[in-house]
Amino acid sequence: MADKAAKMKLRQDYRNLWHSDLMGTVTADTPYCCLACLCGPCVSYLLRRRALYNDMSRYTCCAGYMPCSGRCGESKCPQLCLATEVFLCFGNSVASTRFLLQDEFNIQTTKCDNCIIGFMFCLSQVACIFSIVACLVGSDELSEASQILSCCADMVYCTVCACMQTQHKLEMDKRDGVFGSQPMGVPPAQQMSRFDQPAPPVGYPPASYPPPGYPHH
Repeated sequence: MADKAAKMKLRQDYRNLWHSDLMGTVTADTPYCCLACLCGPCVSYLLRRRALYNDMSRYTCCAGYMPCSGRCGESKCPQLCLATEVFLCFGNSVASTRFLLQDEFNIQTTKCDNCIIGFMFCLSQVACIFSIVACLVGSDELSEASQILSCCADMVYCTVCACMQTQHKLEMDKRDGVFGSQPMGVPPAQQMSRFDQPAPPVGYPPASYPPPGYPHH
């Protein structure tokens, strides 16, 4: 628990910012945001592959941030493992891709983004507690109110996750030179932890893409 708290604290010290905050993702790439809202797991699968530079030999379940990471037979069938992750653990798959990008590019999350994500989690927890209370009390009015609250929580969850995934896509567009900068090279193979690495200078340094000798898949 202390290790996770230390890692979260380290992310607060990152110096770079997302190309677009959560509030701006809808206008920054409206079609992709709609796609992420309608088919979140499929988008999560594609974004993780792209975050790994389409090299699935680098794949680790939940990007190495969960206890199950490295224990799910990823090396034998990474595509199937990733598909299972995005459909059965959708929230974790979105968060893992986010942490992967943050740690690779030293990106901090703004206070506004933290408030939006925190509100999403709090509303989901309140809806869950409200549903349990309604079930125990057995009141029809309370049960109907809990269903409305749960529906609102689900809508907020889907919306925020779609915005997060669009934010990740925009960041990788920036990484790959879609906005006019030179594409970045592929980083070293994915590690279970990247928190002991020094922070690079602000901004992404130009590099060849992919670097010489990097295997093409």
